[in-house]
Formats: sequence, structure tokens, C-alpha cells
Amino acid sequence: MQSKSRMNVYFEPDLLRKVEALALRRDVSKSAVIEAAVASFLSEDSADRREAAFTRRMDKLGRQIDGLDEDLSILGETVSLFIRFWLTITPPLPDSAQASAKAKGAERFDGFIEALGRRLAVGDRFLKERSRDIAGAGGVGEGLEGENP
Repeated sequence: MQSKSRMNVYFEPDLLRKVEALALRRDVSKSAVIEAAVASFLSEDSADRREAAFTRRMDKLGRQIDGLDEDLSILGETVSLFIRFWLTITPPLPDSAQASAKAKGAERFDGFIEALGRRLAVGDRFLKERSRDIAGAGGVGEGLEGENP
């Protein structure tokens, strides 16, 4: 049997609890857990494994950012198309109708915010649903009247 040297080390209480829990689960001593961890940390392939794990994580983050970029593009196009359409079809209001229009607009906006809150609480995302619908239909969507999709 190879002789081992004794070493005293200090751990944060939380880290020590994790070491103890792992030792219990694996039915090994705490020394064996620490020895394996140090050996893994000092091994030459450890850096390669960490780099590979880091690369996988960065690739995943890149794909998530690409998805967010697409969502933002869809959102920007949707808002600009809606604004253009709304400005095209909505006639200006006479001064006498401004106050009632503001009151009705505030009422409708409050209803919109409540509906948005309910939908977000459920987790449904209209843009994701619509994107999947469009992708499933081969990218063909219906435009607004007078629009060329």
C-alpha cells in the first residue's frame, strides 16, 4: 500500500456540507472525494474538459441570442407595420371629440394591459405561436389589405 501524507485544509461550511453529502452518496470517505477533486483539477485533460464545457455553453448562449434577435426583428416589423396601417386608415379626430377619444383610449388600454398580464402569467407567447404557424405553412402568411406579403 502506498503511503499518503496528511494535510489539513479549511473549507467554507457550505462546501464542506457538499463534500460530506457526496461522500455519503458514493459511500466513500471525505478524503477520497477531496483527493479525486484535486486530482481532476490538476490533471492535464482537466483544462480541455473545462474548455469544451465552456465552448458548449457559449454555443448554447449564441443560439439563444440568435433566437432573441429573431424575436426582436419580428416584434419591430410587427409594430412598424401596425403603426403604418393604423396611421393610414385612422382619420384625424375633430377637437370636439378629443376628450371622449382619450377617455375611451385609456379604457381600452387598461383592458389591453390586463389581457397582456393574463397572457404573460399563463406563459403563452403569441409571436412564438405565430412564428411556428408561419414556418409550418412554408413561410406564407396573410398580409393586411393592400399589403404584399
